Amino acid sequence: MPVDHYENFPVASILLPRRLRPAVEAIYAFARSADDLADEGDATPEQRLAALAAYETALDRIERGETGHDPLFERLAGVVAQYQLPLRPLRDLLSAFKQDVSVSRYASYDALLDYCARSANPVGLMMLTLYQQADEENVRDSDAICTALQLINFLQDVAIDLHKERIYLPLEDLNRYAISPAALGHVDARPRWRSMMKFEVERTRALMLSGAPLALRLRGRIGFELRLVVQGGLAILDAIEAVEYDVFRRRPQLVRRDWLRIFWRALRMKSQLKARAKVQQGRVRISQETQ
Repeated sequence: MPVDHYENFPVASILLPRRLRPAVEAIYAFARSADDLADEGDATPEQRLAALAAYETALDRIERGETGHDPLFERLAGVVAQYQLPLRPLRDLLSAFKQDVSVSRYASYDALLDYCARSANPVGLMMLTLYQQADEENVRDSDAICTALQLINFLQDVAIDLHKERIYLPLEDLNRYAISPAALGHVDARPRWRSMMKFEVERTRALMLSGAPLALRLRGRIGFELRLVVQGGLAILDAIEAVEYDVFRRRPQLVRRDWLRIFWRALRMKSQLKARAKVQQGRVRISQETQ
């Protein structure tokens, strides 16, 4: 399936059990088409919001058990019924897409996390529900992974978003590093820019690693696919560092040779996480001793 519009969605790969592919495809079609309504084409903001409101009405009809939906929602209704899928994650996605129509700046990191909680985390919750693995601990770690993936996408696409007159970097961080939104991409901002991006990358990497144990707890295909997702996200952060945080001249992205390394890291993920934990504990101990 194409992933041009909704990059963080775990599409129906060869690792996905055949029995779940129709369900994932139905959810993906809903998410991608709704995202397109918010972002693509030349519709006015009012038209975009009206179209998304129509999606909300369709979800209301599914919740009431009504029939006679158009094909997209007919398939979705079948998935909701078959897997007892909660509608709240789907409504949260629509809420985030509506926010994209009207909000182009985020004052704080907490405000950005709130957006990610509705734009990204619902995907993980729905996948866990399909696999019957949506307990409290798993959802907590899934939220961390999904939010980290969304933040990684923002760090990767600063230049693209800026072209769309959007900034998905907390304004409080820009202010802390004395970078005005108007100066993004300018040569004279680059030393401060690199310092700020180093902070953003390290914070996002820590968030991803905090949720990574989920990929080791989940067994079978879903666990290994999640390992690939986690390692892919970490590889993008490595790529951002490799270009010295200059995401304006070169958009960091994965190429074919990167996937061999990601596959190998996924196989060795348990030992890697233990090693990272030891390094982090050492840093904390040194920090405490120097205080």
